[in-house]
Amino acid sequence: MQFPESWLREFCNPPISTDALTELLTMSGMEVEEARPAAPPFTHIVVGEVLSVERHPNADRLNVCQVNVGTDEALNIVCGAPNVRAGIKVPCALVGAELPPSDDADGKPFVIKLGKLRGVESQGMLCSARELKLSEDHGGLLILDGAAVVGQDIREHLKLDDTLLTLKLTPNLAHCLSVYGIAREVSALTGAPLLAPSFPPATVMHADKLRVEVQAPDLCGRFSGRIIRNVNTKATTPAWMVDRLARCGQRSVTALVDISNYVMFEYGRPTHIFDLDKIHGGLVVRWGRAGESLELLNGNTIQVDDQVGVIADDQAVESLAGIMGGQATAVSDDTKNVYVEAAFWWPEAVAGRSRRFNFTTDAGHRFERGVDPAETVAHIERITQLILDICGGEPAAMDDQVLNLPERTPVTLRVARAAKVIGMPLTQAQCEGVMQRLGLQFTAEAGVLTVTPPSWRFDLRIEEDLIEEVIRVLGYQTLPDTPPRAALTARVRSESRRSIDTLRHEMAARDYQETINFSFVEERWERELAGNADPIRVLNPIASPLAVMRSSLLGSLIAVLRFNLARKTTRVRVFEAGRVFMRDASIAAGDASVAGIDQPLRLAGLAHGPADQVQWGAKERAVDFFDAKGDIEALLAPRRATFAPAQHPAMHPGRCARIEVDGRAVGFVGELHPKWRQAYELPTAPMLFELDVAALTERALPSFVPIPRQQSVWRDLALVAGESVTHDALMQTISDSDQKLVRSARLFDIYKPQVPTADMAADERSLAVRLELLDDEATLTDERIESVVAGVLESLGQRLGVRLRS
Repeated sequence: MQFPESWLREFCNPPISTDALTELLTMSGMEVEEARPAAPPFTHIVVGEVLSVERHPNADRLNVCQVNVGTDEALNIVCGAPNVRAGIKVPCALVGAELPPSDDADGKPFVIKLGKLRGVESQGMLCSARELKLSEDHGGLLILDGAAVVGQDIREHLKLDDTLLTLKLTPNLAHCLSVYGIAREVSALTGAPLLAPSFPPATVMHADKLRVEVQAPDLCGRFSGRIIRNVNTKATTPAWMVDRLARCGQRSVTALVDISNYVMFEYGRPTHIFDLDKIHGGLVVRWGRAGESLELLNGNTIQVDDQVGVIADDQAVESLAGIMGGQATAVSDDTKNVYVEAAFWWPEAVAGRSRRFNFTTDAGHRFERGVDPAETVAHIERITQLILDICGGEPAAMDDQVLNLPERTPVTLRVARAAKVIGMPLTQAQCEGVMQRLGLQFTAEAGVLTVTPPSWRFDLRIEEDLIEEVIRVLGYQTLPDTPPRAALTARVRSESRRSIDTLRHEMAARDYQETINFSFVEERWERELAGNADPIRVLNPIASPLAVMRSSLLGSLIAVLRFNLARKTTRVRVFEAGRVFMRDASIAAGDASVAGIDQPLRLAGLAHGPADQVQWGAKERAVDFFDAKGDIEALLAPRRATFAPAQHPAMHPGRCARIEVDGRAVGFVGELHPKWRQAYELPTAPMLFELDVAALTERALPSFVPIPRQQSVWRDLALVAGESVTHDALMQTISDSDQKLVRSARLFDIYKPQVPTADMAADERSLAVRLELLDDEATLTDERIESVVAGVLESLGQRLGVRLRS
């Protein structure tokens, strides 16, 4: 909300500076977002009166003016403004005056000098509002009020030494959405007297009343109105009102519209003025009906329904209740008779309605937060008085219907509770003083105050609201600087677990870049890449594509890959650690969980392009399955992972593996499925993996073993095995063989001849395995070594059909 400081000080003028006032407002919860001068600095500009105007002898578009600036002699000034004429009063910059710099003047002021224009001497300059940086209007000179004193400093005449304050108000401060409301708060905070408004009833000149029926008390709790006849709608809005509206950020429209806007800024009461002669019959306040339409004042035509409040006449809908009037009954230059309406619209009935139609209004902003229902008649009297003063007219009797006003439920404030919440000692006298300063009615007992909220306060509902008022008025600066007294105990993580930050550092060490993506994703990603046909939907998505919660991180990483490829990045290695969201009926609601929703942490990675940076020591090759497998093994080390063929919706059916640790599946790794590579327009398929963070953070505690006292013995075996024998099966069989002296086994070579040989069929290959044997108690003899090797070969032959190569 924007308003001039001078207007605020007309209601309450505390003896403090502008800086102190802005600090006071901010510290009391009404944050001053900006405080800027009403006009930029300029000097030696006075009120001048144009005495005569003659054509310039050497220029068709220039005039030579005689201007009285309060000196002994009139000034001779050359002017090209189209609206210059004798008798008007305008700002006149004298010789030596400094005007605000233009946009291309590098911040330097424009200095007025004595000079000649087309051979005629000019002793100053007549100014427009744009040249003084008062507005963007450059249609001609800024014409002043006829009562302006010639020779008076223009800053004094226009009251330009003012500050425009912009407040950032939270939704609970509806009572501060007016200059008077803020003044009321300043009075309570400083103790300065508040100028109480007076609204004397207008003299009723006829008893006409418009028929009004309120059919929806849950929409409108009070409806007040008055007819005013013979109004001059062509009257000019006074300069003082135009200036104040401009300083509130509101442009002048017509006199009647300006009056309505002025009272809204002054007292926070949005009102509407109908053209009485355009109303068919009477008015009905009700909820809308399906199929009804309304052309609004902003030119939009909307379709209403039974969730939107309207004001209708006997033929059609005429206004969107509490938000905006309709074009059909808008006042115009031909209007003679008007109907002034002020109502109390229930906040719940207005909230969110204008946003349904993609616009907002000042009226809706105020009504959806709450507007004082007790002042509808008083504010119509204020509008009536302004209309009579500016446009003339004949007011009729007031019509006031009170149907359903908010109940003001008393709220109890315990002094001891307030002291505990605020964190400093409080007395009952202090609490009572705060309530008195705020104008809140209360009854007091020992240690307890029972407060009845006034009609203008919609935010006082629970005890904590009153506690906030107490400290807000007493001042947050009164809080003592008390250091925390709670004992701090460090939470030591078990050595059997590592943090997710450690995983992030390890991924970065493997040359991956971390990304952070939205938890809500496109439904297509869930269906195609996660095989999730029923994802969890977002009730109010920030964008229509981001409509579901992710159950996999892979879709986000593919989107990151596409983003980088579009910017000509050839090598992409990215990862993300975050939560996924899946339905699980076994999950109960808790401190960090939602009933029926499982939210495990996952870590996913993507590698695309060359396996390494370009270098001279190795040929460039594309990243493959084994690069991603090696990264996963390094991430899980020292725990050993096994990789079993598997199927995953996002991955190539023949190049995908399930990752298992201690017999438990912890994730998947593989190449992106060819159809998704084509669907997402990728030049080559990236490698993907996704793992449960719970499995990654587990680690075995180190166990110490003594250094062997005997030397190990190694034996290399050349084994003939079928194509179907896998590495894992081979190693597992050797491990499971009943040979306690086998300490380790490693496959170090594979050989397959081009054509079948005498000892190797076409579907067989040679596997070279190195066995490490150790007996820590005694030196191994050849007999014992041969016995162990024979036992291993026997086990391999029985389980896998593997034989020793001849």
